Amino acid sequence: MDNDKFIGELKSKLKAIITNSYKDLKPELEKDLNTFLETSREKLERWFTLSASGDITEEELEWLIKSQLDLVTLQTLQTAGISKIRLNTLKNNIAKIIFKVIIELIIPVV
Repeated sequence: MDNDKFIGELKSKLKAIITNSYKDLKPELEKDLNTFLETSREKLERWFTLSASGDITEEELEWLIKSQLDLVTLQTLQTAGISKIRLNTLKNNIAKIIFKVIIELIIPVV
């Protein structure tokens, strides 16, 4: 899978999950996720390639994704007045979604 297709697939799946699970935060969350994907694109592509080639473990991939999300502020959501607890829960859920998407792209579900 090429990197453009990978990022497109990741955006598509994140958008679908946001639409279903975070309807009340959808506009703010979409904006923050787009910013995150733009600023993290190079790293996500590298981690995807390393995971696909077996050069990093699933645990390392999960840690890298969580670390990258810790650096992201989700500024629009903070401005909207979302509590830190809800924001941290949301970040953890986003990290899990990204991890799951990457693993499913590497090891397609049968």
